[in-house]
Amino acid sequence: MNVPRGRFITFEGGEGVGKSSQLTLLAEALRNAGHAVVTTREPGGTPGSEEIRALLVNGEAGRWDAMSELLLFAAARHEHVRQNIAPALARGEWVLCDRFTDSTMAYQGYGHQLGREPCVTAHKLAVGNFQPDLTLILDLPVEDGVRRAKRRGDAGNRYEGMAVEFHRRVREGFLEIARREPTRCCVIDASGPLPDVQAAIRRAVVERLGVAL
Repeated sequence: MNVPRGRFITFEGGEGVGKSSQLTLLAEALRNAGHAVVTTREPGGTPGSEEIRALLVNGEAGRWDAMSELLLFAAARHEHVRQNIAPALARGEWVLCDRFTDSTMAYQGYGHQLGREPCVTAHKLAVGNFQPDLTLILDLPVEDGVRRAKRRGDAGNRYEGMAVEFHRRVREGFLEIARREPTRCCVIDASGPLPDVQAAIRRAVVERLGVAL
């Protein structure tokens, strides 16, 4: 018996946009609709990738340069897809991931100004042409996102300590990705109440992937 391949949805956006909360709500909706769902995150998702996550997320803002970050993310992603994401999709499960390759492009390519080409090359080396079925980019003005992140109290996240100009480049990076790949990407206004944002996300999933929620 052939098992239909699952669907891969990624949640992207800058600091404080509410990705984790919205991912949890969508996972619940998909399970209620009868789908098997795996939730995961990047960097992370496997024991080795979680160790790399600790290196990337903790410490001083200037701990790594852009190229070092890019290579660490690529190594974590290779293991994540190989050990977790690809097997789940082959089993027919839906995979919801908090950040994926677009975050690398936005943060390292745009935020740290490394450029698109190294990020594209690293992605191909790590996972080939593997891409999400749908990418939800939660968009919020930078000042609002940083304010939300500070209220959340995640002071150990080194990216939240970076300059506001960095975060503005990251936001523009995400929006540029959406402009380049409108079929895969959907920009969601994350400025409203949590239920309103979730409703917009569910509409996008229904319209783009043809699933009933």
